[in-house]
Amino acid sequence: MGRNRLEAFSDGVLAIIITIMVLEMKVPHGTGIDPLVPLLPVFLSYVLSFVYLGIYWNNHHHMLHTCQKVTGTILWANLHLLFWLSLFPFATGWIGENHFAAVPMALYGIVLFMAAMAYWILQQTIISSQGERSLLKAAVGKDWKGRLSPVLYAIAIGGSFLSPWIAGGIYVAVALMWLVPDQRITNVLAGNET
Repeated sequence: MGRNRLEAFSDGVLAIIITIMVLEMKVPHGTGIDPLVPLLPVFLSYVLSFVYLGIYWNNHHHMLHTCQKVTGTILWANLHLLFWLSLFPFATGWIGENHFAAVPMALYGIVLFMAAMAYWILQQTIISSQGERSLLKAAVGKDWKGRLSPVLYAIAIGGSFLSPWIAGGIYVAVALMWLVPDQRITNVLAGNET
């Protein structure tokens, strides 16, 4: 099977996840600025999760372009990733509604951690299916961001009980780290090994 069907399905699921998240933001009653103030934590949690989903979508898109055929194992690994990403609306809503309290922030970190692990599993599954001359393996190399992210999430999960703001700062820092454009896959696909 080619990658187009897998990519289209994943894109559709991510679009639905984002739609569910935005529908969780309730329209305030009133016409002034004052009714918007209580919605600020909900909006901030939405922005953070939207950025994370955008990062996953972008990286998933590039990763699938290294894949010439899709195996059943890749399909299941992809579904595993989509499962964890589908929990974003719940975790996002919970931290927003509870103004970044410790337990919701820890759960958000667990969802981020599990999504990162699921992405790594999908990445390794694709590499395994491609063999020794894997384009993806050549592209990701040592993958320092992929290795550092789960460690930071684990620190943030524990840190959320000391201060939810520590956890939030780590979650934002990891998102910012991934926002920097990564040209490794693009370069390998263009024939420029880095």
